[in-house]
Amino acid sequence: MLLFIAPVTEYLARLAEPRSLADIVLVFLVVYGVLKLLRGTRAAPMAAGLTVFAFLYWLAIYQRLATLEFVLRGALLYIGFAIIVLFQNEIRQGLITFGNQFRVPFSRKHRGQFGASIYDEIVLAATTLASTKTGALIVIERNVGLKGIVDAGVKLDAELSYDLIVSIFNPSSPLHDGAIIVRGDRIAAASCFLPLSLNPLLSKDLGTRHRAALGITEDSDAVAVVVSEETGLVSFVRGGRIKRALDATRLRAAIYKEIEGRTAIGKGAVSPHNTESAEAEEIASV
Repeated sequence: MLLFIAPVTEYLARLAEPRSLADIVLVFLVVYGVLKLLRGTRAAPMAAGLTVFAFLYWLAIYQRLATLEFVLRGALLYIGFAIIVLFQNEIRQGLITFGNQFRVPFSRKHRGQFGASIYDEIVLAATTLASTKTGALIVIERNVGLKGIVDAGVKLDAELSYDLIVSIFNPSSPLHDGAIIVRGDRIAAASCFLPLSLNPLLSKDLGTRHRAALGITEDSDAVAVVVSEETGLVSFVRGGRIKRALDATRLRAAIYKEIEGRTAIGKGAVSPHNTESAEAEEIASV
């Protein structure tokens, strides 16, 4: 009995040390961060499956189930590669999110001809295109560069404006197919083709534009505005997640929150309560 109590007493004494407390807190933060990233994604059920796999392996060792242990040990050699392949989008998004926490925000506030922010012009253009059911896909580059996609499109490097966006997506324009890439206060390129989301659980109601918007936001920290040519609905996409059927006020609030890190103010502003309501209507890509 004393042999059992002694190690426990020693362990509890070590827990009282500042180093041990810091160790526990860091482990808690890491686990919490991973669970937060997995929440609401397709990785969550996959992670549950891996947990079951780990439990079976422990059970095989504990109960000395030689055949089961042999099979699981062989599969264990490839589990690391399987995790990278299955969770590649979640790992990429996690690293981007982690890296952005240490990025010093030196972004400028741009002024447009229609409001306090250059992004107001995107909102006005999106709502105008939606009123005529003209399809559009506008991608806003953030910290992760989209140089490869820009180089594959038609380079413009033109000042972002309402008139230019509406002109590009005019069905008679040779540049209306594909997306435009917004970099800062300029349109870097038009007629850009984006990687489509390969998520098999996506709704069948989502067309190619929406899948492209989901794909680019899964591969980077960019955000996208989509106008459906079938329904005229405006959607906002970030991190592989989509908000649909937004009006001008809610679209403006979503862009301000993601790009400028604050709630929209002035004309068309929304209250924090309304912003939370908009967030509640966000649906996962799955």
